[in-house]
Amino acid sequence: MDTHEPPELITAVHEGDEDTVVRLLRSGASPESADAEGQTALYLASVGDAPGIVRLLLAAGADPDRLSADADAPLCGAACGGHTEVVQALLAAGATADLEEEYGFRALTWAVQLGHADIVRALLAAGADPDLPGPGGRPPLVAAARRGSPGCVQALLTHGARARREALAEARRWLRLDVAAELRAGLEATHGPGHAYDTRRFEQEPGTVTVEVTLLRDGRPAAGNDQQTGHAVIVGLLVAGGPGTTEG
Repeated sequence: MDTHEPPELITAVHEGDEDTVVRLLRSGASPESADAEGQTALYLASVGDAPGIVRLLLAAGADPDRLSADADAPLCGAACGGHTEVVQALLAAGATADLEEEYGFRALTWAVQLGHADIVRALLAAGADPDLPGPGGRPPLVAAARRGSPGCVQALLTHGARARREALAEARRWLRLDVAAELRAGLEATHGPGHAYDTRRFEQEPGTVTVEVTLLRDGRPAAGNDQQTGHAVIVGLLVAGGPGTTEG
């Protein structure tokens, strides 16, 4: 159902105003309200990391599986953003763990590609298939090995993910590469050469370093990418095998 009124609810969601959301829902605003572009209140709250508002909308009857603008799933938006509490709220309300949104993406695809290990664990516990490939056909375990996230790899192994041999080859391949240089090359392939870059390193997952490369235009961030560097740990996990591991 497309309900584009009242705009006050969408505004309250954008502003993270839980009290106003409660008041509007009690006064009859539809929890399925959407803005002029078809972006649903639930999707906006999900990508905005507003778990309180997400729970209010779900309790009022919002469909956790309804695609926003006929394209984007709230669960996928929350998984992409790394919003663990929102993901848990959506799953608790019955969101389909393997729901496919536009272009064949699923929440597990986003979580694995971005190294959100807690979300990977939550999705798998809710029944997500550990072997459903992403749009490019890459199995989740291989994608996790490429990302360099030991937490994602271990979670997938625990749930019986296949393609261990391919994942091991991918992890070993990245051990030989300069991650920062690879990220810069990827940005240059998209945006052209000759840009300045800013590189920083931080801990996203305990025991691993994440490398983030940002392309600068006129000294300002214009594009970026990041990747974890836990490939040596991943090689150890895959060589030793994990709970439920198959060769695949």
